[in-house]
This record gives sequence, structure tokens and C-alpha cells, in this order.
Amino acid sequence: MSTAIHPLRIANYRSYWLARLASTIAQSALAIVLGWQVYSLAREMMDIREAAFLLGMIGLAQFIPLFLLTPIVGVVADTVDRRWIVRGTTTLLMANVLWLGLATWEGWISLPVLFGAAVLVGVARAFAGPAYGALAPNLVPRESLPTAIALGSIAMQVGFIAGPSVGGILFAIGPITAYAGIAAMFGVALAMLLTIGRVPQPPAQKDRRPLARIVDGFAYVKRNRLVQAAITLDLFAVLLAGATALLPIYARDILHVGPTGLGLLAAGMGIGASLTGIFLSFRPMSTDVGRKMLIAVVIFGLAIITFGISRSFALSLAALIVAGSADMVSMYVRGSLIQLHTPDEMRGRVSAVSQLTISASNELGEAESGLLAALLGPVAAVVVGGVGAIAITLLWSRLFPELKQAKTFDPPEAPLSVIPPETQHGVAQP
Repeated sequence: MSTAIHPLRIANYRSYWLARLASTIAQSALAIVLGWQVYSLAREMMDIREAAFLLGMIGLAQFIPLFLLTPIVGVVADTVDRRWIVRGTTTLLMANVLWLGLATWEGWISLPVLFGAAVLVGVARAFAGPAYGALAPNLVPRESLPTAIALGSIAMQVGFIAGPSVGGILFAIGPITAYAGIAAMFGVALAMLLTIGRVPQPPAQKDRRPLARIVDGFAYVKRNRLVQAAITLDLFAVLLAGATALLPIYARDILHVGPTGLGLLAAGMGIGASLTGIFLSFRPMSTDVGRKMLIAVVIFGLAIITFGISRSFALSLAALIVAGSADMVSMYVRGSLIQLHTPDEMRGRVSAVSQLTISASNELGEAESGLLAALLGPVAAVVVGGVGAIAITLLWSRLFPELKQAKTFDPPEAPLSVIPPETQHGVAQP
């Protein structure tokens, strides 16, 4: 029987968990409001396929700054106090929302304003992601980390459930109400982050030039094939099978359920992921973790195909719940493998690489979905994506046998091939 302390019994982790919950609710609510406003404004000027393409470009607007900043943000997370990074990015997000509220109040809200806000969200997320990811292992004992990762995922998935509904309800009352409420939630997250006391952080590698330290993060991922497999499988599977960008199209023009239905559809994957995360927090996965990740991604692809061809709101919602549950299993395995197989002094940089692939699969996936929907139509775009995710999983199971062979999260004795060159043989290299 495990003797690991439960993460929620640790005050710093509780504050961290509440901050992630409030921030995710706010970000999810903001995403639904941005998506609905962009699509509605676009539909006033263009047809459904052109509007779908523009909707997908919102994801690209968030991805570009993250892509450009990724070489920097990992080093920042391994150098600067991670608490202050997430405090600063939360403040930026809150200011961004207040700016949107002002634009709406004064009547100059427009597509350029909305896209500008999306770029600022991308900048904030670029810095926040590695810092959040690298901070969690500093808050709990090593043996409690898989449970902490599951709980962190629960906070995010509960946010994904509540956020769209909160955003939809507040926006139905009025756009100003929506932006005020979202800003208040970011304020709660900031208050929680300010209560986190000082935590250990590895000293910066002052003997290494910044460029060399940036390269170290990418090189480590390349050398550790298990980490590489877990990161890239998620990248390509969700890049191909991401359907969330097209939810406004399904809600308005295919399922005909309006903003209320859109909020429920947007919450669907979060519902499945949250329920699975709760289960994993009490019954942590411990055997055949790699094989279970592969199976989960196949199920994810099948669920996305089902959503794509469904014309029933109930079936569509159920398919998204199943997809969210499968995605939670994949995220749980991937997060645990990355954190437990990565030295603490490199977690910021490796988390930055992981975040880049996650954002590529999410935000860049939104752009891909929008482009494919403009070319093939939204239904064909979703179905082709689901089939592609399954094909990628089968291919990865052959290219990376290490993933199928991963029985537990515990790393083996580190071979020299996965130890950073500057620390091999226990001697810093000049």
C-alpha cells in the first residue's frame, strides 16, 4: 500500500491547483467568447467555408508567438522563479480581457482586435506552460508526482467543462458581463499564486551559454526515445483529429443548437477527461502504461470520427465525452513519463518542447481544421482527422517500440545516451 502523501494535503500545491482551476475556467470561457464573436462577425461578411477558415486562423494567431518564443521560455522557466512567471502571465491575461471589455463597451470591437487578443493569449501561454509544468514537481514529493499530475489534469479538465458554460451564460447576459467575469476569475488565479511560498528551484547553469542551454532541451528530447515518442504521438494525433475549432460550425449550422449547445459541446471533452482524471487520482496507473496510451489514442480517433458523422446532439456530445476520457489517459501517461524521466534542472526546457508540440497539436490543429474544412467541408475534415490519428498511432507503435515496452513510469538507470553531455561521467564539460 502506497505511503505517498496526497498532494492536496500540501498547502503550496493546493494554491497551485486552485490557480490552475480558476485560470483554466477563465481561459476556456475566453476561448468560447472569442470563437463565437469571430465566427459571428465573419458570417456577416462571408459564407460558411470562408468563415470556417477564419475561425481556424484564431488558433494560428495563438500558435505563432508560442512557436517563436519556445526557444526562450524553457530557459526562462529554468532560470527565473517559476512562481513569478505564472503570476506575470496571469496578470497579462487579465489585462487582455479588460482590453477586450473596453473595446466592446466603446463599440470598436472588430476582427483585428479579436485576433490581437489571441496573439497576446499565445504570448502568455508560451511563458506560463513551461513554468506551470516545471513548478508542480517542486511542490510535492517524487512519489506523489503521478497523483499530482492527475489532479492538475483534473483542474484543467474541470476548467474545460465549466469554462465554456460560464462563458456562454455570461455572454448571454451581455458581452461586458462576460469579460468582467473572466477578468475576475483571472484575479482569483493570481491571488492563489501569490500565496505559494518559496519552493526549491535548481540553480541556473551559469557555465552554459543561453543558446547551448536551449539546444540541450531539444537534444535531451531527441536522445530519450520514450519521451520523444510520448510527445510526438500527441502532436500528430491531436493535430490531425482536433475538432474543437469547428464546434461553432457544428453548433450553428450542422446540429443547430445555438450558443447554449455550443457551450455543452465545448464542455464534452472536459467532462470525459475530468471523470477519468478523478478515477486516476484515486487509482493511479501502474502497469503497461505505454500500451494503454496507444490504445487510448486509437479510441480518441474513433470517437472523433463518430462525432464527425453524427447528426444527433446527444450522440455528438457522448462521442466528445469518450474522446475526452481517452485524451485524459494519453495526457496522464505522457505527463508522468516526461516529468519522471527528466532531471529537474531541465524540466523547464523539456516542458517548453512539450508545450510547443501540444500547442502545435491544438492551436496549429485549429488552423489545419479550418483550412481542411474550407477545402472539404467541416464533416469531411473531422472524419479524415480521426482516421489520420488512428493511422499515426499504428505507425508510432512500430517506429517507437519503447512506448509499447514501457511497463511503469519509473525510469531505468539512466544510460549515458540520455544524460546531458555536459554532465556525463559526473564532470562538467568546458
